[in-house]
Amino acid sequence: MKGYGKILVQLRGEKTQETVARDVGISVSSLAMYETEKRVPRDEIKIKLANYYKRSVQEIFFTENVTKCGNKTEQELV
Repeated sequence: MKGYGKILVQLRGEKTQETVARDVGISVSSLAMYETEKRVPRDEIKIKLANYYKRSVQEIFFTENVTKCGNKTEQELV
């Protein structure tokens, strides 16, 4: 499963943390902690990040684990 931190880094692409943090209205250190998963953003910040990246909150922060086990996904096995 790709964690939300890796997804945030991937979405940021070539932009600097400074640029994204400024545009979203958060500190650079907060964004860095979200990207390293040392901190979970409040719901308000999740929404701001999702809007900034034109993604849903679910796509970024609540991705499903689709690891296969035989012909079933891990979610189907639960």
